[in-house]
Amino acid sequence: MASSSSCMAWHCLLALFLLSSTAYGQLSPSFYDKSCPTLQRTVRATVTKALRAERRMGASLLRLHFHDCFVQGCDGSILLDDVAGSSFVGEKTAFPNVNSVRGYEVIDQIKKDVELVCPGVVSCADIAALAARDGTSLLGGPSWAVPLGRQDSTTANMMEANSDLPAPSLNLDGLIAAFAKKQLSPRDLTALSGAHTIGFSQCQNFRGHIYNDTNIDPAFATLRQRTCPAAAPNGDTSLAPFDVQTPLVFDNAYYRNLVARRGLLHSDQELFNGASQDALVSQYAANRALFASDFATAMIKMGNLAPPTGAVTQIRRNCRVVNS
Repeated sequence: MASSSSCMAWHCLLALFLLSSTAYGQLSPSFYDKSCPTLQRTVRATVTKALRAERRMGASLLRLHFHDCFVQGCDGSILLDDVAGSSFVGEKTAFPNVNSVRGYEVIDQIKKDVELVCPGVVSCADIAALAARDGTSLLGGPSWAVPLGRQDSTTANMMEANSDLPAPSLNLDGLIAAFAKKQLSPRDLTALSGAHTIGFSQCQNFRGHIYNDTNIDPAFATLRQRTCPAAAPNGDTSLAPFDVQTPLVFDNAYYRNLVARRGLLHSDQELFNGASQDALVSQYAANRALFASDFATAMIKMGNLAPPTGAVTQIRRNCRVVNS
């Protein structure tokens, strides 16, 4: 195996996680070892049950964690509901999230199960991070020791959700800038985009790419046009897999698709379009272990995005509501 993939070894990964924990706010994979020793088994059991009911949920849980971390840090803010009769507005109805982000009920069930064994101890933000890892690994992807010890926000930020979550229409410069704003490198961007090796997207997100772009395989464009009409809003919510070959297996087929000009979103194909990320995409397409290692590294880095300095946090009893 190439030396570039050697960090898949547990001892190397653990060293990396401990180093990143120190750098990003004292998170640690062992944070709950004494206060909730059965946490990880409990989370994995519930995620396993959810994936048995619907394998696509693995991709949904991964995306939920991403959408949480890109808005005021990994603080569980995406889980908060709007509060009727008050001025509190959550992030669930932000454009990138509404009728799109899924998995809230799975997080609720995990929280319920965890509260039975460790009441008032584990944050919803940590549960979301663990669920993303387990959803990935149960679909054949890498596993990693998740640094833990996050707390839950008492606020949400719809404006930041609308502005900071990368849009599927972004070009490469826009993507690099969006990730740089979260202290994530272009390599992190390209690795994390590999999450699109699983899951599905709505027609409204890729219509422009399959009808207007030229950097797309014509046969692939025709295939996608069959269920995504050119005229909006017809078919807006029709789903298509990011990876036609193995949509529910976490592998490196996403990158092979990009090399073949079969990326589903405009933003996907921007990673392989004659610019700075072409070489890395080609490496990932040829070397699944390298992609898996870099993906785990980038997930840890993203997972350490902290709430703003001075933010009031807590351990929520119900992931959807700030403690009264």
